[in-house]
Formats: sequence, C-alpha cells, structure tokens
Amino acid sequence: MTYIQRIGVMTSGGDSPGMNAAIRAVVRTAIFNGLEVFGIYRGYEGMIDDQIEEMFSHSVSNIIQRGGTILKTARSERFKEYEGRLKAYQNLRTHKIDALVAIGGNGTFTGASIFEKEFNFPIIGLPGTIDNDLYGTDSTIGYDTAINTVVEAADKIRDTATSHERLFFIEVMGRDAGFIALRSGIACGAEFILVPETTTYIDNLARLLRHDWRKNKTSGIVIVAEGDDMGGAIEVAKKMKERVPEIEARVTILGHVQRGGSPSAFDRVLASSLGYHAVKGLLEEQHGVMTGIINKEVVYTPFEKAIKHYKDINTDMLEMSRILAL
Repeated sequence: MTYIQRIGVMTSGGDSPGMNAAIRAVVRTAIFNGLEVFGIYRGYEGMIDDQIEEMFSHSVSNIIQRGGTILKTARSERFKEYEGRLKAYQNLRTHKIDALVAIGGNGTFTGASIFEKEFNFPIIGLPGTIDNDLYGTDSTIGYDTAINTVVEAADKIRDTATSHERLFFIEVMGRDAGFIALRSGIACGAEFILVPETTTYIDNLARLLRHDWRKNKTSGIVIVAEGDDMGGAIEVAKKMKERVPEIEARVTILGHVQRGGSPSAFDRVLASSLGYHAVKGLLEEQHGVMTGIINKEVVYTPFEKAIKHYKDINTDMLEMSRILAL
C-alpha cells in the first residue's frame, strides 16, 4: 500500500485508560514515516459529521499520562446504516485520507469490518477496552489500569468491612466477560468471585459463607461482575440476606470509575507499542486486522476472528482464588 499518504485515527465506543498513549504513538509514527495524520473526533459520529482535523507532533504532547481520549468518543447508530457509512466515506475522501486506525472494542471493529469491505478502505484496529474480551491479544489497552483501580477501591472497602465486621459485595464492570472480576478479585483476596462465564449457585454460596462465619471470619469481600447470571451485586446481596440473615452485608457498585484515571505504566507501554505497530502494519499492507500482542510478540488478527472467537476465562484461577481465601 505504497499509495498511503494520509491516515486517520479515531477512538470509538467506551473510553479506556491508554487511548491517548495509542493516539500519540500513531501520530508520531506516521509523521516519522512521512505520512500526514488526521484526527477524527467522536468516532464514527464525527466521521459522518466531518469532525476531522489534521494532527501534528505537538498535537499529542503531554497526553501519554492522561486518561480518557483527546479525540473524544461516541457510539453511533447512524453508522449502522449504509447512508451513514457512505457519508463517512465521502468525508474521508474529501480529506484525501487513504487509511484508518480505529481504537476501540467489539462494536468499533464490527463497524470497521463492514466499512472496509463496502468501500475497499484499509483499516487497522487497536484493542481499546477495559474488558479484555477481544481475541488476538493477551491484554487490551486499559485493562491493567482498570484492575488496579478496582483493587485500590476494594482494599479501602476491606478496611471498613473489617472495622464493622461486614460482608461487602463489590460490583465491577464486565457485562459479558469476567476478566476484571477475576484478576482484581485474586489481587484483593476476595472470598468469592462471581463472573458471567460460570453459574452462580446462590444456595452453595450461602452455605460457604455461613461456614466461613462459623470459622470466626467476621468480614469479607465478594467481587461480582455486572453480567453475573444472578443479576449483579444488588440481587446477589438481596438473595444472600434472605438465606443468611445473620451476616450484615453492604453493596458497592464501582461503575465508571473503572474507566477513568491515569493509565498504568503497563498500559502506556502496551498502547505505545500497538500504535507504533499499527502504522507499520498499514505500510506493510496489513488491513482488516486488529493489532495485538501474544506472548510478547506482535500479531495481526482479522477483525472477524477478534470479534467472534470467544476468549476463555481461566476457571482454574477461580478455584485457586477460593482456596487462597479459606
């Protein structure tokens, strides 16, 4: 694709810490290689509305440490329709943009895959989501920071749980995947971790909690992914109270605090590496793929595979977490 002279970069869907580091890497790698770079604001919505501006090296100064995304982000219903995608394509061509780097998750890559095929337009993706639910990379941009945010909050909640001799149910993000719950739960020493990938048997959980309290355990933490089949932390706590009324329980929903904050060193390096290799990939005729890192090696995974192939949770780690919490 030696004809590529101008590339666009955008962030789409939910924000994640490290997106700015990725934007920075894309812009500066492109400029180093003699390309012009255009930032597309508010994802596919901005592409449709022609919110496109040229970016320079100084455009991405002092952003590597910032959470969120300087390009803003949005979800676009209009892009799901052909008319919206056509308008977006026409705007890209008006700016003479030859290729696109899309930073986001499942929805972003689904739209990118359709768009690329319809208009024969080269796109390469970067996995920007705290959920870590994309096949083709060991870690997604923002996942490490989100885990650290949860652990910091859970550690503080445990202080109160211990002081008041209470059981806390902490709900974390993870509508379809329990990666945040699993890793953060192990790191904060949670007594139980409930994830969408496994069935929550509430009577068994009640029995185990009652057993723990009879062993003189007077406080505890249960990490609940929002997509747990019982309906989230509030429902789990309600059902638990019905079965074990002697245990005083509280619920904390961490919510969007998990998406914000300065990215960890790991996420900054990951985002920088993926952004650099995304531009290199385009210049080496890679397109219709997501850039990821598996076993410390850069890999390019087709969008369809990254989206549709299920990334398994390590159930052995769930068992380990319970043993270590005894």
